[in-house]
Amino acid sequence: MRSDFMLAINQLCAERKLSPEVVLEAVEASLISAYRRNFGAANNVEVKIEPNSGDVRVYAAKTVVETVTDPKIEISLEEARRLDPNAEVGQEIRIESTPRDFGRIAAQTAKQVILQRIREAEREAVYNSFADSAGEIAHGTIQSVDYHSGDVIVNLDRAEAILPVREQVPSERYRRGSRLRAYVLDVRRGSRGPQITLSRRTPNLLRRLLELEVPEIFNGVVEIKGIAREAGSRSKVAVYATQPGVDPVGSCVGVRGGRIQNVVNELGGEKIDVVQWDPDTAVFIANALSPAKVMNVLLDNDPENGKTATVIVPDRQLSLAIGKEGQNARLAAKLTGWRIDIKSATEATEETWGKLEDIPVPPEEMDLLALAENLLRQRDEAGFSEEEKEKIEAAVTQADELLAWPEEPPTEAEPAAEAEEAVAETTSPAEAALAAEAAPPVEEETPEAAEPVEEAALPIVEEEEEPPAELPSFEDETVDDSLGWIRTEPEEPYMWGWGEPEEEVPETEEKKDWILDDLEEEARRKPPKKKKKRGKKRKD
Repeated sequence: MRSDFMLAINQLCAERKLSPEVVLEAVEASLISAYRRNFGAANNVEVKIEPNSGDVRVYAAKTVVETVTDPKIEISLEEARRLDPNAEVGQEIRIESTPRDFGRIAAQTAKQVILQRIREAEREAVYNSFADSAGEIAHGTIQSVDYHSGDVIVNLDRAEAILPVREQVPSERYRRGSRLRAYVLDVRRGSRGPQITLSRRTPNLLRRLLELEVPEIFNGVVEIKGIAREAGSRSKVAVYATQPGVDPVGSCVGVRGGRIQNVVNELGGEKIDVVQWDPDTAVFIANALSPAKVMNVLLDNDPENGKTATVIVPDRQLSLAIGKEGQNARLAAKLTGWRIDIKSATEATEETWGKLEDIPVPPEEMDLLALAENLLRQRDEAGFSEEEKEKIEAAVTQADELLAWPEEPPTEAEPAAEAEEAVAETTSPAEAALAAEAAPPVEEETPEAAEPVEEAALPIVEEEEEPPAELPSFEDETVDDSLGWIRTEPEEPYMWGWGEPEEEVPETEEKKDWILDDLEEEARRKPPKKKKKRGKKRKD
């Protein structure tokens, strides 16, 4: 165990990338445990290895006593003063007690302890290297997939990491041997090495990928204000330019979408919406709902019910604003931190009118309404002037004439009476007498002359006449002598054995002739029926 021992230790440290001092400490600790196990020494044993020569020396601490009872831990005063002339009883002194055959025993024991300490040193070194990489993106190869638990084991060259099911993307498929980029979620110490947890689902993975693809984000010119993500489906990113004149959305998208397309490919085709952040909450909410167009945003910051934003969109944009299964609205709510209620323009208008109708009238306005009603009532009680009354009466009369049901046509005697009354109202009695003497005698109108007038009036009366409630029979029809038209009047039933029926009014010869003439005239008006020409059937 001389210089060859140190050469072997230095070579081992170089291969495993370990510090020689750490390895020497591990060897010293292993030699102490081996010495105690083989020689039964107490805890007061110390081993020193010379770094240059590699010599191993064992020192034991013993107590100075006058009479030695346990030579492993005690030394007599005489022997102690040989080593140290100033030694006194009760004092501890260090004595070299390296056994002659300690080399073989030490080599076997040291081998196991050295390997164990080397493993521990490697684990600590790996932990320190990955502890600083928490929050970064790690590159590795899929080593195995546990089909029972669903966890994926990833080889990161110097360590193994685990991708649990809860941090996996449902739409992704993981195969053994394929390359994988994941976000280092957590690094912890473990008995078998560092426990590294990866994630493909966290929004921070999208943040790191954008920092790698977009130099403006990496340099701080464009700042990511927030990310809302549904892994494997869709994400929304709010960006803001810290320097004027920089388009944050265009910087992230790139020329023809080249920058954002690389991120989309890395995430397995996940859709990414990049929106511009704005200090105005209403504008930011409208931007977050893109690609839908927003007409208006109403904010309600109620401390009890929380922050609620009512967004009004055109009727055609309602489904686009809500998104598939409400995804667009849900991501916008996560991104902005507001509860979003989306309504169409038609629905918002109807609700607004309904609220206006439900608003109670203030007491001041109620007093004004009562005063107006009182003034109108006083005006009605005071009445109208004579001119106003005449105008109202004229208007009412005109309306009655227009809306009145058409009356029956007057008889022959009624026009003459009406004409006489009109003449009597417009002329004095003396003028009326002179006019009567000067007027020629009036001849009686014959039935033949009255027929055209009656025929012209007949269809008009039939059109204006209200249809009867029940259809009468021809047996109930009677002829009116004075008017010359047919009226329908039900006859009184005749009961045999209860008296004689009433006498019927005899029909005049003139009316019978008029009825016959009317029927003949109606027959003449009907066109003659054309006879159908029947040809002979062709024999086949």
